[in-house]
Amino acid sequence: MIDIKDIREKPEFYKKNIKKRGFEEKKIEKLLSLDISWRKLKKDVDSLRSRRNQISEEINSAKKQGNSISSFIKEAKEIPLNLKSKEKKLDEIEKERMSLWKNIPNILSEDVPIGGAEKNKVLKTFGKISDKIPKLGHAEIMEKYNLIDTEKAAQISASRFYYLKNELVKLNFALINFAMDFLSKKGLKLIQTPYMLNRNALEGAITLDLFEEAIYKIENEDLYLIGTAEHAINAFKSNEIIPNKDLPLRFGGFSTSFRKEAGSHGKDTKGIFRVHQFEKIEQFVFCKPEDSWKEFDFILKNSIEIYKALGIPFRVVLLSSKETSKTSTKTIDLEGWYPSQKKYCELGSCSNCLDYQARRSNIRYQEGNELRYVNTINNTAIATQRMMTCIVENYLKKDGSIKIPQVLWKYFGKKEISAPLSS
Repeated sequence: MIDIKDIREKPEFYKKNIKKRGFEEKKIEKLLSLDISWRKLKKDVDSLRSRRNQISEEINSAKKQGNSISSFIKEAKEIPLNLKSKEKKLDEIEKERMSLWKNIPNILSEDVPIGGAEKNKVLKTFGKISDKIPKLGHAEIMEKYNLIDTEKAAQISASRFYYLKNELVKLNFALINFAMDFLSKKGLKLIQTPYMLNRNALEGAITLDLFEEAIYKIENEDLYLIGTAEHAINAFKSNEIIPNKDLPLRFGGFSTSFRKEAGSHGKDTKGIFRVHQFEKIEQFVFCKPEDSWKEFDFILKNSIEIYKALGIPFRVVLLSSKETSKTSTKTIDLEGWYPSQKKYCELGSCSNCLDYQARRSNIRYQEGNELRYVNTINNTAIATQRMMTCIVENYLKKDGSIKIPQVLWKYFGKKEISAPLSS
């Protein structure tokens, strides 16, 4: 959430910022109009409340002096009615103001390219890609090797759900254990989060529009399934003052994650690349503003090291203004190479949210006599389902076996997944 005082002082800056993201400038104008009405009405309400308390004293004083209290009595009767009306209006304006304010996106970093997906900037590429197009993509490979069952899952659940089977279950846990060990050695504190949060906690991490687009709600409960461990780790320090000596506070978090994928109809429908439920290992940092970009570079470097260790071809991409999420000032995607599609696809991302989430969640630290908001940075160390799709395509050998990345051998228990007998 943006500091409302800053929006008041620099409206033109925020109009330009929101326009770069592809949103209408009038959102800023409407917010400021509501803010003016809210401040005026709040002043009136505060004045009436003060007068209500004051008039009681004046009535008592008039009685003691033997003076008439009729005018005071008349005013005392009018105040509650007037106050009730104004309080109701104030509540209505406050809800509309907060809803709009919480949906104003973060300021963009100066180096973010302006435009849509076509303006995304490739920063670096790792690994060699093959010109040969395999006969099978990841979905076909997994089905042929009896590693997934999406048909049965769709029958008993819904589309984009799945059963992991046989060696793919082991590969999933191998990736999880490898990533958690890696992050632990880098000094991150390991944490496994709740899979559900109440609305207030979740609003600290995401903008309101995502509740409809991405988040599952539990019926008749103030509970929502998390879309990533990022949400729960951010909430872990909500309404707290983090001791100065504890910053930067770095977490390596694990969770199962849940997403509606409402805007992905007809996209990546086969296999387990784009699903409603998946495992994710997340890096999350709380830090001082002056350390923000140093911490961003630190967790991005960790992520790149993980991908390099797994031996997949991948690239690092700076997202454009319209592709950057509302909470983030700058996002870098890591995209893996898919031989069957002859293209790179997103496997994870790294985002700096500055103090946007900290303001929403009231997460601060003390600097001298002043309380300041921390900055938050998040990164997908590994989303295991997507990573497995990339591994099976890039590690499929001519003899039909699937090689296991060497770094996973001790976790997986063997060096390859054998070809099915029918292959």
